[in-house]
Amino acid sequence: MSPVKIGVLISGGGTNLQSIIDNIKNGNIDGEIKLIISNRKEAYGLTRGKDAGIESIYLDRKLFNSEEEYNLELIKEFKARNVELIILAGYLRVLSKELIEEFNGRIINIHPSLIPSFCGKGYYGEKVHQGVLDYGVKITGATVHFVDEGTDTGPIILQEIVYVDSEDTVDTLKEKVLKIEHKLLVQAVKLYCEGSLIIERRKVIIKQR
Repeated sequence: MSPVKIGVLISGGGTNLQSIIDNIKNGNIDGEIKLIISNRKEAYGLTRGKDAGIESIYLDRKLFNSEEEYNLELIKEFKARNVELIILAGYLRVLSKELIEEFNGRIINIHPSLIPSFCGKGYYGEKVHQGVLDYGVKITGATVHFVDEGTDTGPIILQEIVYVDSEDTVDTLKEKVLKIEHKLLVQAVKLYCEGSLIIERRKVIIKQR
């Protein structure tokens, strides 16, 4: 079976992207990244992609009249390269209904909390960790899920916990969760590329090999 063709959307440094690149390179993931797209010109993830020999482009939202037009261009770019799976690796824009429908069940996102806690509208990036600290919870973590039309509401693939210490700051908590993110995202993409994930309504069943 040929490697799964992957597209990646980023907005920032691309550490999750790098974990995918590394695990494809070492043979752990049976996939091939065909295209990386960033909505931010300065995103270091573009440099990571280019250094790995992957086509990596900046797509300026200002060149399009609406979010729908911008997302239609994303669809066009991914379909032109026969992309089968889209990974959101720190992508900070909302996907359109058209893109989600086009790649239904084939878009994976990583979120830095235990969904359904500290997720949804307004919860992204460091705001998630600040919310965790402000609320005083003792456990947080990371979640990998399929993307649907809601915000962080798609079927959950994998989750793992991180303990919140009394002396934690946004920066220290972010660092702890990021380590879990790298591991979980790689694991989820690996399972997808093996054909081991089955969506049954809200549940994701992981087939035993």
